[in-house]
Amino acid sequence: MRLYFILGLLILFQPLLAQRPVKNAFDKVNSPYDELNPVISPDGRTLFVTIANHPSNVGGKKDQGDIWISTMGENNQWNAPVHGGTLINDASFNAVAGVSSDGTQLFLLGHYSTNGPVRTQGIAVSNRAGDSWSRPENISIPYFQNKASALTGHVTSNRAAFVFSAETYGTRGVEDIYVSLRTSDGKWSEAKNLGGVINTPFQELSPSMSADGKTLYFSSNGRKGQGSFDIYSSVRLDDTWTNWSVPVNMGAAYNTEGREMYYRSNEMLGFMVYTSTKNSDGYGDIRISILDEPYQQDKKDSVIYVEMPPVARDTVSRVVEVPRAPADGKNVRVHGKITNAKTGEAIAATLLFAAPTNNQNAQASTDNGFSITIPSTDDYTVRIEAKGYVSTMEKLDIHTYELNDLEMNFRLQPIEVGTTVNLKDVLFEQGKTVLLPTSYPELDLVVSFLKANPNVKIELAGHTDNRGIPAQNVKLSQARVEKVKEYLVGRGVEYKRITGKGYGGAKPIASNEDEETRKLNRRVEFVIKKS
Repeated sequence: MRLYFILGLLILFQPLLAQRPVKNAFDKVNSPYDELNPVISPDGRTLFVTIANHPSNVGGKKDQGDIWISTMGENNQWNAPVHGGTLINDASFNAVAGVSSDGTQLFLLGHYSTNGPVRTQGIAVSNRAGDSWSRPENISIPYFQNKASALTGHVTSNRAAFVFSAETYGTRGVEDIYVSLRTSDGKWSEAKNLGGVINTPFQELSPSMSADGKTLYFSSNGRKGQGSFDIYSSVRLDDTWTNWSVPVNMGAAYNTEGREMYYRSNEMLGFMVYTSTKNSDGYGDIRISILDEPYQQDKKDSVIYVEMPPVARDTVSRVVEVPRAPADGKNVRVHGKITNAKTGEAIAATLLFAAPTNNQNAQASTDNGFSITIPSTDDYTVRIEAKGYVSTMEKLDIHTYELNDLEMNFRLQPIEVGTTVNLKDVLFEQGKTVLLPTSYPELDLVVSFLKANPNVKIELAGHTDNRGIPAQNVKLSQARVEKVKEYLVGRGVEYKRITGKGYGGAKPIASNEDEETRKLNRRVEFVIKKS
């Protein structure tokens, strides 16, 4: 059965550095003060970090943060940072929003004035001047306003988009995440709210984008996380910037009972950075997550990395797609790891790659990793099963000759009471209880899962959106639950192991404001009631 994933599809355009940082790379940077907003230059050699309440800040110990600069030193560690100077720092909160891909422009959060800090007008840009940076030039964003005490956000390295967190027009509570896009004439568009899938009535902070501009990372205290602020990821589904997959918690590998923020995915450099208050030597410290394999691309090979976040109640299933092209006789190596979504430990699993159009199957097993070579001329259904874990299914479209190497990492949920599984491919004819044929593979995987785990009992839950008469929605959702139960029982699952209830539109997992998010609420789930 298929759990819902957000896929980060990261296409690499630059070679990596010959050497990458080590796990203690920030030992000389972290201090008793509050380290915030770490930004790495594209070449991986310079770190820009905001340090709050440092006595050497422009505003002294009361200063919310100045930009400090560190360079890569010996043993792949960053040197102790030095103050960035008074051109790019003032008595307000100062932070770097991004660095251009050629390293010549530094985008800064906020405006600058000789008469004091300006809080309301967006971003500024500083140009490289030898070994230093020029006086910032303010960039205006129409109708920009921020009522919050500080501005957080990210200008992408191609200078095409600025995602930011602000309390402003149309917020759903306090800070929401917005985007401003650079137009063809070089100006920046009016900010657009990313919508109810991303934003909650609470705080969404420190957003950033992946290198390909498809995956959003941000911190929030408005979801059921592990601490005060957790890091989440979401995939942009189209160019409207308001259609997103439901955010997924990045899991225990990053999030703790502390405050995790400022995640930056430096995938082309082979590592990610973020901040955490857990076990810090002050209030917040910089953390690093180093990839097992560096991302590389040469003139012959294309490498695509696909990260499967942990399965959760509020996740969305996506098909992995890459550009189509003729590919007779071409192969692709698919490799990766299967890990426990809670602990991050590698687990033994079996993967079945099935090409329905030509009945061609391939199987791989893994303890610490898997690697399998399959024709790149087909589309596949990937079925992942592991003892003690909820099975899952994913669709894989690799119908292209350009793809030679694909990394897929799956994080599976342990079988335990309370785990909720959203059956995205279980669909019905509109307004009816007639199952569509596309539902059967996923339902058959549920059957297989239940037969392999005879002690597991589940409760089916049917949901609709909020349109129509509530009583009729409940009736329809209940009838669809009974239809799914009938299918499972008809294929050998004991009747007493399955209960079910229709909830109508009472338990949405996404906004009902528009069709793209409303359709996420029309779903069938099951909840493990006994493991």
